[in-house]
Amino acid sequence: MAKPYAKEIDSLEATFAWAKSKDIDDLRAAIRTAGLFPLQAIGSGGSLTAAHALVTLHQTFTGRLASVSTPLEVSADPLVGVSHWLLSAGGGNVDIIAAAKTLVTREPRQLAIMCGREDSPLADLCRRHPYVDLLIAPPPAGKDGFLATNSLLGFISLLARAYAFEHDGDREWHAAVAIVDQLLSAQSDAVASWRAKTGSLWSRGTTLVVHGPMTKVGAIDLESKFTEAALGNLQLADYRNFAHGRHHWLAKRGDISGVLALVSDHDRALAEKTLDLIPGDIPKAVVDLPGTPVATMISSLIAALRITEWAGLAVGIDPGRPGVPDFGRKLYNLPLPRSGKTKLALSIGSRDEAAISRKAGKTAASMDGEELAGWKGALTAYRKQLVNKRFSAVVFDYDGTLVDTRHRFQLPRQDIVAELIRILRAGGRVAIATGRGSSVRKDLQKVLPERYWDDILVGYYNGAEIAPLSDAAVPDGMAACCLELASLAIALQRHPELAKFAEQTDRQFQITLQAKTDVGEGRLWDIAHQVILATESEGVKVTRSSHSVDIVAASVSKLNVVERLRGQLGPTPILAIGDRGRWPGNDFELLRGEDSLSVDETSVDAASCWNLAEAGQRGVEATLDYIRHLEVVDGHLGFVKDALT
Repeated sequence: MAKPYAKEIDSLEATFAWAKSKDIDDLRAAIRTAGLFPLQAIGSGGSLTAAHALVTLHQTFTGRLASVSTPLEVSADPLVGVSHWLLSAGGGNVDIIAAAKTLVTREPRQLAIMCGREDSPLADLCRRHPYVDLLIAPPPAGKDGFLATNSLLGFISLLARAYAFEHDGDREWHAAVAIVDQLLSAQSDAVASWRAKTGSLWSRGTTLVVHGPMTKVGAIDLESKFTEAALGNLQLADYRNFAHGRHHWLAKRGDISGVLALVSDHDRALAEKTLDLIPGDIPKAVVDLPGTPVATMISSLIAALRITEWAGLAVGIDPGRPGVPDFGRKLYNLPLPRSGKTKLALSIGSRDEAAISRKAGKTAASMDGEELAGWKGALTAYRKQLVNKRFSAVVFDYDGTLVDTRHRFQLPRQDIVAELIRILRAGGRVAIATGRGSSVRKDLQKVLPERYWDDILVGYYNGAEIAPLSDAAVPDGMAACCLELASLAIALQRHPELAKFAEQTDRQFQITLQAKTDVGEGRLWDIAHQVILATESEGVKVTRSSHSVDIVAASVSKLNVVERLRGQLGPTPILAIGDRGRWPGNDFELLRGEDSLSVDETSVDAASCWNLAEAGQRGVEATLDYIRHLEVVDGHLGFVKDALT
């Protein structure tokens, strides 16, 4: 039997205390990435309220568009260039699982899953696709009853705290805490006032809830709970949309209706003028929600949770266990419609379909027979020449390829290390071409046996300095900028926007710009080029990595690592694997030859830089897929028979 609703309300204070103290580093990192894109927040049932809160926070703090969708809408409307967030307390309902499966195979730039259960089917699905940001947050109260309560307060509070801290809103969060803590107290004067004011509404069958932008979350949750627990009819409108015809309900059915106004500091004057015009014989209740936007949003949710309890008492229904009819259980477990996958004009496997879609920049299903046949032919020819070759060495990019960019300051995963050691032990040659410096040397020395260090060539700072892994003197982190970069480095340091929003690191042959906030790589890219043009700097080029913009001397290239190897091993093929193969990615030059594989972005060239990973995989998982198909015979590397098909 579900929990009594009153018991759920009693746990809210502990849930908020948990949300105030829980570690949010991973959540902040995911929000940092989301800040670069518009956002689609996806939820159903109670989690739909959390989706509305996420949209409010994203638009408020980043200024980027965000929208709410249900899982059914996700299955029908593919979006590109968007950060997708799925929210689910239990992570087990058929709708959210179907939405996750759909989005995983589309491989969006970000897919984040916020779930309240570590052992849920949703979490298990995401672990099979490690590029997904999986954010597990089980609230201390455990599983909700019939209605979402503590999971909802926990999710929304964590999101609000993470957005505030990530966007220099620490003061706003602490101000919100001071207000919310009072509303969670059983002795709260504000809560007692809410209860007294709303008591007159429950004798009427319909309640019109009017709200402003900052109190919308509370209004949305009230509608959800009143409907799901059958407490009464609820209609929602913001103060101005109410004026566009919604008020007519009161003109015709005022005798069975009441008005509940959620009022914030932002819309107080408008709310008062609106309520003054409503006929006096219609019951009206004002729930005052002062404070900053974050405080108002969370307070509106708490108001909705408490009002649900009071309405339930008035009509004799416990919202925590209203009873579920048999047809309701059957409805809950109905599957979403099949994705309606368009039949391909040419029969191809799922790996080939994914490879062609990544390369062409559009789905294989959208192509006619002739176009798809052309891409299929190019793919078949590329894979055939690749798997039939024997390579003298393999050169890996580092960030995004051997280590996940989100965890780039951690050591490489054990499974990646095991495969590298397998290749080295069998006599294969391995090299690294990275935009970073000595941190890569130190990390690799920690995980790779010392007996292999002399044979592992490392190209630091995008190939500017090259040395065996054993050489502790390279790179030279103390050297001043070379002649081509010296004056440009000073000009970049003096740029007011870069000084405020970016961290600049100057090396001998490379200047690195890394955003401190969610300023996108595109913005850094534009500013870098503007300064280069203004200073008339020559002999430099600009590339983008998964986390920074690098400005290097014209002679610098990751291909320098390949050429150094060729000087040692002779003119034999060398395999290159990286993640940023699309111009101006910093692996573009490394992957522009025919002996290359991308684990993420590809170039537009049909004769190079394909991504042949399984659908729904990218980054380190794709690298692992590739190198597990590599074998070493007589010191040369080659793909096993039928690899990458």
